[in-house]
This record gives sequence, C-alpha cells and structure tokens, in this order.
Amino acid sequence: MKFRFDWKADLPYVLVLLFSLTFLLFFIPYQVQQAYQASAQSGLPVDLTWVYLSIVLAGLLIIAIFIVSRWRYAERIAAALKQLTRATRQLGEGRYEGVEVPSRLEKVPEMQELSQALEETAHQIDEQISALSKERAMLSTVLSQMTDGVLIADSEGHVQLLNAAAERLFKIKAQKALGRSVVEVMRHHALIDLWSKTRDAEPATITLEMGAEHKFLQVVGIPLGAELPGRSMLLFQDLTQVHHLETVRKDFISNISHELRTPMASLKAISETLLDGALEDPPAARRFVVRMDTEVDNLTLLVNELLELSRIESGRTNFEFQRVTPLQLLSKPCERMSLQAERVGLSLSLDCPPDLPAVFADPDRISQVVINLLHNAIKFTPPGGHIQVSAWTHENSVVFMVRDNGVGIAQKDLTRIFERFYKADRARTGGGTGLGLSISKHMVEAHGGKIWAESEEGNGSSFFFTIPIASK
Repeated sequence: MKFRFDWKADLPYVLVLLFSLTFLLFFIPYQVQQAYQASAQSGLPVDLTWVYLSIVLAGLLIIAIFIVSRWRYAERIAAALKQLTRATRQLGEGRYEGVEVPSRLEKVPEMQELSQALEETAHQIDEQISALSKERAMLSTVLSQMTDGVLIADSEGHVQLLNAAAERLFKIKAQKALGRSVVEVMRHHALIDLWSKTRDAEPATITLEMGAEHKFLQVVGIPLGAELPGRSMLLFQDLTQVHHLETVRKDFISNISHELRTPMASLKAISETLLDGALEDPPAARRFVVRMDTEVDNLTLLVNELLELSRIESGRTNFEFQRVTPLQLLSKPCERMSLQAERVGLSLSLDCPPDLPAVFADPDRISQVVINLLHNAIKFTPPGGHIQVSAWTHENSVVFMVRDNGVGIAQKDLTRIFERFYKADRARTGGGTGLGLSISKHMVEAHGGKIWAESEEGNGSSFFFTIPIASK
C-alpha cells in the first residue's frame, strides 16, 4: 500500500516540512558563507559547528514530521478497518439493512474498494434473505392452511416439522413436538412401521383407523433424500368424511332396495294369487285389489318423497315466504294430527304464546315439518302417552319443539336419524320410507334454521328446530 497524504488533515505537517527544506536550502548555505567570511577576517579556522547542528536539527525535524504523518495515516487506516470489522460483524449477526459501511475512504483506494464490495455484499444478502423469508412465509402459510397433516423427521427419527393439521391429529403443539422422536409424537405402531420403510427410501401408503374419534386416515410416506438428505415426510389425509359418505351411499342403496323390494314383492304375490284363481272369488279379489292399491300408494309416496328430496337438495324447490306467527304455523298441523293421536290413545297439547314475534317462513313447508315430527311421535309413543308441541324465543330465533314420552332413540342413532332412508332399530319394524326427517332437515335449513333431536332410550324424544325472527 502506497503512502498518501490527506492534505486537509496533514497541512500543518506539510508547512513545517516546507519550512525545514527552505531552511536547509537557503539558511544553511548562508551560515556557511558567513563562517568563511568570519574566518577570512579573523585568520582563524572556519567554524562550522552551528552549520552541522542546524543540519542535524532540520533532519531530525523532517524525520519527526514523517513519523507523525505516517502515524496519523496508520491511525486513519486502523479506524477504517475497525469500521469495516464492525460492519462485517453486523453482517454475521444478520443485520443487513443497518450495516455501517465507512463512506469517507477516498484517500485509501484499497479500503474504498473493500468498502464498496462489502456494501454490495450486504445489499445482495439482504435481497436474498428477503426472498427466502417470503418463500418461507408462503410455505408456512400453505402448510398451516392445509387440511392434510404433514410431519417431517430426520434419519434418526426426530421431528423437524409439524403443521397445524398434524398438531390437531396428534393433539400436540409443534413447539413441544420439534426435536422429539416420532414414536413419542405419533404413538401408533403402524405409523412407526411406515416411517421406518420411508426412512429406507421406500415410498409407501397405508390406510388405518386411529383414535377414539375413529378417524380414517390415508398416510403416505415420502423420502426426501434428493432435496433433504436423510429426511422423510409423512402426509396424513383425513378420509373420515369420505368414509362416512361411502357408508351413507351403501346404506342408501340398501335401504332404497329394501323399500322398493317389499311393495314389489307384495304386488307380485297378489298378482300371482289373482292369476291362480282368486279372480273367481269376488270378495277375495276385492281384498287383494285393495291391498294392491295400498302398495301402489306406498310406492307413490316413496317416489314423491324422493322427488321432493331431490328438488330440495338441488335448490329447485320454490318457497313462498311470508311473515307469519309461530302460533299460525303450529295450529293447523296440530289440529290435523290430533284426531290421529286420539285414535291410538294419545293426548296432544299445544303451548305457544300468541304474542311471539313473527318469522319469515313458508307456512305449508313448515307445516309439513311439524306433521312429520308429530307422525313420528305418534308412531313411537305407546297408548296413554302424551305429545307436547311448544314454541319460545331464543336470541334471534323462535324455537319449535315436539316432545313425546315414547320409546326414545338410542344414542348411536341420534347422529344419523336425519340421513336419507336411515331408520333406527325400533323404526325398522314399522312403516314409512325413512325420508321424512331428511326432508324436514333440508326444509328447516332452507329457512335459515337448524334442526336436532335429544333423547334417552325408554324416556321419550324431543325434536327441536329454529327459524330466525323476521325483521321489522
């Protein structure tokens, strides 16, 4: 590195140096001349002691100036190096935006180049870190919003990543799971075996039922050797809803086959009986024809309810909404079903205050819902029982209730009684298509309400549905 003066900082030293050089060039020759003239006048030898002393002093002064200026130059270099060292340390600590890079190094080109290179490096690293942070945030958001669980473990079986879906599946927070073994986190031998196969770079897939909630999972093990050597990923796909829909589909096919087969078999038996000679006996033939008419009515009812349910589910049903009081909605169906209840020895009461706020509903559709609920209550309540129909307000809705003290519903059936064709064990021996509650559910939901049931086997049942209060 060449020595360079900072003329602004070293001006005093330069002036002293110029004075010393002027002294050597002009004052010393003058002293020598004076010494020779004095010797010529006095006849004594020439005395150059002061000349030598002046030369020595001037030389020492020049050397001192050089040393001081060199020291000042080194001090400036050291200060710049300290700044560069501090900036480098800031880069090491990850503070790329606030790096203090020396800016006044014009007099030291080498330092200036180093400073510029350091500043450019800080800027590039900052851009790269910003891009990586955005990608990581995007990946984190995608993983957290995924409905499938994701678990990544290293070759030694320590959890490296766990997304939100996997947290819910294994009931453990990611902070507690990270660093722990997959055995502690997953706690299922089939999953441990799958991870072992995946760790050996063998992709595999299994399906299993797990937990007290009986979740059906498809688990895919994927080795990540190419991108992340030694690590593997387990992807947990929750197929519980798919499995439930498959069960509903199978039940639907089974139930509709049963509902169609029974009247069809009855019609076939009646027609064969008539063909075998019953037509020759008019009283018997009449009884068989009446039986055929009943079976045709049952088939017609089944087809109509299927069409009605299909229209409701596809949104092709027209509702005629109007402001109506809860009492108006309950009076007609209760009056219509009271005679049927009396014929089987049941009492039916209506408890609905006339001053309840009006709702916005289709009276015919809600009457159909109430009739369906009353029909079920009458069918499953033994003689001497009581059915109560009532309504009250709760928050921004009117709650309607149909309660009986009949045989009740088993807990295992409560969650499924609103499915198409589903019948509880006690209902399988009776008539009906199994579509009434499913149609009622869709009608209530079309009004913006909800429907549910509460029951204990042997202690009766209570069916509730809500309709929002109409705005004034």
